[in-house]
Amino acid sequence: MLPNKTMQNAEKTILVVEDEPDLATAIAQRISARGWNARVASDGATAVKAAKELKPDLIIMDIMLPVMDGIEATKRIVSTQAVPVLMLTARDSETDKIRGLGSGADDYMTKPFSVRELIARCEALFRRINRAAEIAKNIENEKKLEFGSIIIDPQQRSVTVNDEAVHLTPTEFDLLVTLARKPRTVFKRETLLAEVWDWPDASGTRTVDSHVKALRHKLGNKVIETTHGVGYSFEPPEDVKE
Repeated sequence: MLPNKTMQNAEKTILVVEDEPDLATAIAQRISARGWNARVASDGATAVKAAKELKPDLIIMDIMLPVMDGIEATKRIVSTQAVPVLMLTARDSETDKIRGLGSGADDYMTKPFSVRELIARCEALFRRINRAAEIAKNIENEKKLEFGSIIIDPQQRSVTVNDEAVHLTPTEFDLLVTLARKPRTVFKRETLLAEVWDWPDASGTRTVDSHVKALRHKLGNKVIETTHGVGYSFEPPEDVKE
């Protein structure tokens, strides 16, 4: 059985869900070296149980797992608790990435990868969480962003389309609200990486593309437009006045 948090001084607890023992050990060792608290699960079903017991600050989730795959495990976990998930996939296909993001993951990495970069991604996720908490303190008076049938509430971090709630991951919401605050303004991918992901370089522009595809799947293809070679913009429904 995986133990509960016992070290109150541990900065963060990260649940590593990986069925390759050597890789799981390497990730856990690097996490511990960083000063965080690492726990490991080797299948999806154990991960769901461990997440409930541990209440981790972040989950690193492999897609290809025995008993229950990472997609289903992520769905079950994020349906009951708000925890960022960084998904690992062995296949570099857009379908796998969109499935992963659609299940509730906030970010992904394709195997093989650098464990050092993995830790950097975790650090970026934690910075975003802290920044979102700070921003939340300053948006008490921010009005809802209403674009016809689409209503975005920054305070409640909720989105409705035709009065129906749309479930977005934390990253999807941050991306959407960043674009929607300046409708019809084209944001470069590098700008979105800096503002939403807090990444200092352009190495993750494909991550932006995958999250945009996930948003289009949930909100409709016309909500976010592509300016080829530049970036993306939020386009309100045609019946919304300027």
